[in-house]
Amino acid sequence: MEKIKMTTPLVEMDGDEMTRILWQWIKEILIEPYVELKTEYYDLGLKHRDETEDKVTLDSAEATKKYGVAVKCATITPNAQRVEEYNLKKMWKSPNGTIRAALDGTVFRAPILLDGITPYIPTWKKPIVIARHAYGDIYKAVDMKVGAGKAELVFTDKDGKETRLTVHDFGDDGVVMGMHNTDKSIYSFARACFNYALDVKMPLWFSTKDTISKVYDHRFKDIFAEVYENEYKEKFAKAGIEYMYTLIDDVVARIVRSEGGVVWACKNYDGDVMSDMVATAYGSLAMMTSVLVSPDGIYEYEAAHGTVTRHYYKYIKGEETSTNPVATIFAWTGALKKRGELDQNAALEKFAERLEKATLDTIEQGEMTGDLVPLFKKEGVTPKKLESKAFLQAIAKRL
Repeated sequence: MEKIKMTTPLVEMDGDEMTRILWQWIKEILIEPYVELKTEYYDLGLKHRDETEDKVTLDSAEATKKYGVAVKCATITPNAQRVEEYNLKKMWKSPNGTIRAALDGTVFRAPILLDGITPYIPTWKKPIVIARHAYGDIYKAVDMKVGAGKAELVFTDKDGKETRLTVHDFGDDGVVMGMHNTDKSIYSFARACFNYALDVKMPLWFSTKDTISKVYDHRFKDIFAEVYENEYKEKFAKAGIEYMYTLIDDVVARIVRSEGGVVWACKNYDGDVMSDMVATAYGSLAMMTSVLVSPDGIYEYEAAHGTVTRHYYKYIKGEETSTNPVATIFAWTGALKKRGELDQNAALEKFAERLEKATLDTIEQGEMTGDLVPLFKKEGVTPKKLESKAFLQAIAKRL
């Protein structure tokens, strides 16, 4: 069988721990037998990031700008324990945060639905897509420990004039943090959300806490309202969908009561937390797609979960693991489909669609990883737990 050829490379960002192992198996078992895979490779494993003093992360982001489509494996964001474990030079920042800042994109996360797995919230019949602003806020914040004294927020304008606000008068030890966002990034976020909602023909809900954050969060609210009124109100009416702004606590209650079928736009931290909540409620964190979309049409696909550390420690002891690779497979298929679309390579697009179907067919026919077995209920089908590699081989049989 002649392999499908690619004309433009994908940017491939390798990662850490168990997902790094799955990454290689997915390529070997599911992609390389069928596709003459063309990638520009960057090793974002923690050791290599440390060796390059995180330059490799910035290089991968620049390559993504050049080629337009990237696929990323899950990576470790080190904490103090990881610094000691890997003997790191310093506590490097989140590679996802670095890449998102470089691309100024919005992250869209959607559940992978299939016959046989019912969400923990049974009213959810349709997907809930989390649109996460991927720039700034706590992810680009600066913070410090302080003692007794006064903490101030100081802004110096281009003419040297200072504006000061007292953050807190500390009588004892504490912590202080400063964070930011930019109008340019918020406008890009708003337009990305409105465009995505129009593309998928789903209503868009946006939430912040502007009653408490009367300047910071209110700026997000105002920009969304301005962009909607001036650029999207007529388009939404024509498409028969709505835009709604409400407080985040209100939208959480609405989401839980809903049947799904909505794009929920969140600020950076809210989207980080809520995407995990939504993914888990649909069944598994490993059943969630994630794509970063920049304002100028650059795409970075990844799984919406971590590196599966516990399974990796079992793997390096020589034990078998039943680690769910579905979100990582869909990161590859999303990138291959987009690359095929941009290059007008119909064969590559169709292959990616076939791989997604084969993956879902495998589960719906009763073969799956251990995390899905207790969730799977389908008349006439008894779920069978497979180890990680065996599951990938079962998918391959259906290709």
